[in-house]
Amino acid sequence: MVVYSFLFFLLIFVLIGVSSSFKSKKSNSDYLLAGHDIPPWLAALSAIATNNSGYMFIGMIGFTYSAGLQSIWLMIGWILGDFTISFFVHKKLRVATENKQLLSFGGVLSRWQGTEFKRLRLLVGIITVVFLGVYAAAQFKAGSKALHVLFGWDYSTGAIIGSIIVFAYCLSGGLRASIWTDAAQSIVMIFAMTMLFFVGIDNVGGFNEYVNKLDQVSPTYLNLMPTGLAIDNGFGLFLFILGWVFAGFGVIGQPHIMIRFMTINDAESMNKTKAYYYIWFIAFYAVTIGVGLTARLILPDASNFDAELALPMISQQLLPEILIGVVLAGIFAATMSTADSQILSCSAAFTRDIIPKEKDTLLVTKLTTALVTIAALMIALFGSKNVFELVLISWSVLSAGFGPLLLIYALGKKVSEVTGILMIINAVGVTILWREFGLSSTIYEVAPGALVGFLTYFILSKTSWNEIKQEKLIDTAE
Repeated sequence: MVVYSFLFFLLIFVLIGVSSSFKSKKSNSDYLLAGHDIPPWLAALSAIATNNSGYMFIGMIGFTYSAGLQSIWLMIGWILGDFTISFFVHKKLRVATENKQLLSFGGVLSRWQGTEFKRLRLLVGIITVVFLGVYAAAQFKAGSKALHVLFGWDYSTGAIIGSIIVFAYCLSGGLRASIWTDAAQSIVMIFAMTMLFFVGIDNVGGFNEYVNKLDQVSPTYLNLMPTGLAIDNGFGLFLFILGWVFAGFGVIGQPHIMIRFMTINDAESMNKTKAYYYIWFIAFYAVTIGVGLTARLILPDASNFDAELALPMISQQLLPEILIGVVLAGIFAATMSTADSQILSCSAAFTRDIIPKEKDTLLVTKLTTALVTIAALMIALFGSKNVFELVLISWSVLSAGFGPLLLIYALGKKVSEVTGILMIINAVGVTILWREFGLSSTIYEVAPGALVGFLTYFILSKTSWNEIKQEKLIDTAE
């Protein structure tokens, strides 16, 4: 019954996405940016789902299960960083996207000032394809792992099903299909997890008994102070929180998330979009932490299973079979819609930033999307473990590499092409080295990477400004 329920509700999610083809305008702008006509609430729910689907349903619940209430600092830091930076970037990004007809993140970072930085655009395109491509492959891999553990299906089955779903989205509505599916699974999952939370409390004997049993898990399980920091004092806590604030800041460097804010139907609706986004974000994060804590009581033996599969496993214990299928379909659809978003961003990077513009047609874009999907599936099926270690740093590289430059643009500062390239290269290099040397336990690697990006700008800004003035004088003379 669970398998049939899973397949049925997964089909519903797919049909929601495919039905978006009825609104398709058969253009690159519609395919890659949904024609700039997405209402604020829909864009907000989609951004939340794309930002947090696998992270919330798998990573965050697993971390809370293991670490306890201290996981709340990830929520506080992340949302604080994301919220703060939104005042400077989101609306200006939406305006620049429409005014300059930008369809890719490489276009945003190379043409924001009215310039055409071809080398910068190529660099951004390559980084986007490499890191988001591997990230998408990991989404396929995660889906196949979940279905293998829960249903005993072969590892390749989930990845193949996921790639077919992504291909169906891409053949139909492009980004609009992804946004519609995101919103549907976001609504289903927050209600399903809220239900799990309250059913779990009832299962252990009510709220007071729930708190008492959590307190008995370990002496520190309900402590707010994070444990295991490299610097076990107030400064260590500060660095821990600061690292997650920078993680939230790094959202502006994620092409597949920020493109949601580029799709809203009116730049003046950005405040409304943000209100929907952050209210839903806080609610989603809070209920995720609640489910992680509940899972520790329902599944007390942490040594017998993978904590990252806590959500589907407590669903199996607490819910009727038909609702178990809803939860499993929601999780799987979430990972696939995130993969879809990442693959579309890779397609935009390929067709707009890497190959010549004159070859950029809707047919070429769709064929590129199909090829990227196949490549991600091949990595998921045959990639080595070393390849998937890149996933751990993909978010960090994109955040630290692209975020500082986008913020500098949004603040109205002038940047030369050389400075922009060096900002990205230096930030990415420091981010990778910081993780490779095992320093992430001190502070999350996005922070030092982004700070080096900003430092590069400040050191070169005067020289860059002189370069820009010289370029303008040369253009005027010509």
